[in-house]
Amino acid sequence: MTAVLPALALPAGGSPFAGADVCRHAGLTLPPGTRRPGFDDDLWDFTDVTGLPASMPLAVRRFDFTLVTSPRWRTVAKELIFAMLAPRHEAVALLPRAARIPVHLRTAYARLGEASRFLNWLAGQGVSSLGEVGSHHCETYLFHRRHVLDEHGTVVGERSPGTRRRAAQVIIDLLNYGELFTADRPDPSLRPWGGATATAVAEMPSGRGMNKTPPLSDDILRPMLAAALYLTAAVGPHAAILNQQVREADQQWGRSAPGEFARTSRAPAAEITRLLDRHRHDGVPLPMLPGYLVTERLAAGWAPGDPLLAVGLNTLARQAGISQFSLQWLTELRGPIEAAVSEVGVQEMFARDAALIGRADGQGQVPWTPPLHRLQAVALVGVARTAAAAVIAAVSGMRACELMELQVGCRLPLEEPLPGLARYRLAGKLVKGQPLGGTRDEWVVIEPAYQAAGLAGQLRDAPADGDLLFGRIAFNIRYKWFRNWVNGPSGQRLGLEPIPDYPVSLRALRRTLAIELAYRPGGVLAAKFQLKHIAAATTEGYASRPGGAQAELLAEVNQHESERNLALLWDEFRNYQNGIMPARPGARELTDFFAHVDEKLDPAEAPAAKVQRNDREIRSLLTKRASVLHLGTANYCWFTDPSRALCLRLAGDQAGDKPLIGMCDSARCPQATHHPCHRPVWAEHTESTKTFLGQLGRPQKTERKRLEAEYDRAVRVLARIDEAAASGEAE
Repeated sequence: MTAVLPALALPAGGSPFAGADVCRHAGLTLPPGTRRPGFDDDLWDFTDVTGLPASMPLAVRRFDFTLVTSPRWRTVAKELIFAMLAPRHEAVALLPRAARIPVHLRTAYARLGEASRFLNWLAGQGVSSLGEVGSHHCETYLFHRRHVLDEHGTVVGERSPGTRRRAAQVIIDLLNYGELFTADRPDPSLRPWGGATATAVAEMPSGRGMNKTPPLSDDILRPMLAAALYLTAAVGPHAAILNQQVREADQQWGRSAPGEFARTSRAPAAEITRLLDRHRHDGVPLPMLPGYLVTERLAAGWAPGDPLLAVGLNTLARQAGISQFSLQWLTELRGPIEAAVSEVGVQEMFARDAALIGRADGQGQVPWTPPLHRLQAVALVGVARTAAAAVIAAVSGMRACELMELQVGCRLPLEEPLPGLARYRLAGKLVKGQPLGGTRDEWVVIEPAYQAAGLAGQLRDAPADGDLLFGRIAFNIRYKWFRNWVNGPSGQRLGLEPIPDYPVSLRALRRTLAIELAYRPGGVLAAKFQLKHIAAATTEGYASRPGGAQAELLAEVNQHESERNLALLWDEFRNYQNGIMPARPGARELTDFFAHVDEKLDPAEAPAAKVQRNDREIRSLLTKRASVLHLGTANYCWFTDPSRALCLRLAGDQAGDKPLIGMCDSARCPQATHHPCHRPVWAEHTESTKTFLGQLGRPQKTERKRLEAEYDRAVRVLARIDEAAASGEAE
């Protein structure tokens, strides 16, 4: 039998927030003349609040409390959200467990959604008052939100820890703010889950392992980035001109003008005839209808062989200054129009006589686009804008919120710190973790990103400085359109490599860049952009604005670099245990270190309480050594002693704290090692050098001598790698 709880005493009078201006108490600014949401309203509209990030959807800016079915609990929901937005209100400040920092509107919207879901669920369970809610209701609701059920109520899956956390948090919020509620309130003695936090209840994992966004593989990133770069560099300038032509055509012929012909039985023969004469004189084809409108005409009874079937009669009429073509006029105008069709033909309106550009695969030149209908032209401009966004995100590492904050005119003037060296910068805004309105920031980028930003501004309709460059875009959807265009007839005509069908997000592009930077010098980005330049740009951004968005990206890169070094050292340690040794000159020092680690792992030498050694102990022993590992193109550099680094001695910089990989002579440096994974690079170098030697003429004695020395060195390195791997002894 369920005990009936005594009715909880509710304060007399109305809510302490009745009649309150929500934005004023929450510290939100609205433009003058904008309707201000009040506490008593069932819809709080924050659409025009100043400083909201461009990435915040419009739906998230509108708080609809009618989603809560119970009128009493609707008031509870309003009081809860108001208290979270305005923690300094005198009624909220007295609550001992209330938050002291106002939540972001996006967070408040999510809390309202979960509160609505929980309160409506309680109503469905037959609960009429929050005072009736007990621990069993809390457990049942958490189970309800934790599991995915089919139509028969069978558990078929489990939701994410984030969903479970929101479910627990709404119950904790109702308890923490319960003293504030005036229409209904939960039992203050209720302590679900023993007072544990929502994070603990949801069993959320912690640490860097929470990043579940997988990087893009080379077979996806390579064709995607190649297509985006080709579109921005080769197609983009023509698409910008096309966009301008579409805008001008819409302004001239897209709308009716005063004094136009109305729908009358009298045909405007003189106007149409003059227009047709201009088409014949200039040799310009008549406008063509899109295919779907031709299909509609056929369904309406037009003959398939009618010469005027594909003619855009309404477009002709608007070009002549007439709002719409009446089919009644065909009786009088069919003859002149058919004559014009037979003389100049019919063709799509835009991109006629397109300029030639080189195909992406190098197989000759083709027109940059075939003639297009208006909707096709608009779609192509959209594909070019998506390509520009993909280039900027892929080679700069911007988050979605940062990309959407870029404005027309964000390209800062070029700086030239040294003759011939240009620094490209984009002015942006840092949103994540910043106060409302964000913080001004700058991105030091490479030239392709800088040029893509300029193209994106040209592709906007009537661009003006200060307008958002991309605005709020659904990149996942736009990317599908981009991929379909590349894989379709248009992209294949330009020689673009098809892109595999795999979802690509801005978050995945950022993580891929961080990993590619960390795992340099390998990877697609290294081959395409000379990765050290991207790393230099990232470092410049870090130095230019400490704590900025680019610094956060560099922190991610450094973390991935540490993980990479440890993984590489682990693999080489296992190779050592399997008898696969590195080659000299620094091989002996490395194998001595491995022998030292292996000796510590000898069970006979271990204390009695720790006979079994595990991988975690090995990683602990290898971590310090991994911190000095640097990747060369064809070697590993173990930078333990700057005074022994050949690159620093050659550069005259004995105080350097990092090797100069670009000056590395790994065949002579005592801190460099060659491993079997480097053999393909040296083998390729040997073959290419041998080919060059065979092409040299007799007079090129100096060059021949230099290449012969390079060839002999590469052959020696290859031999040492093979000997060390086969003999099981370090060179």
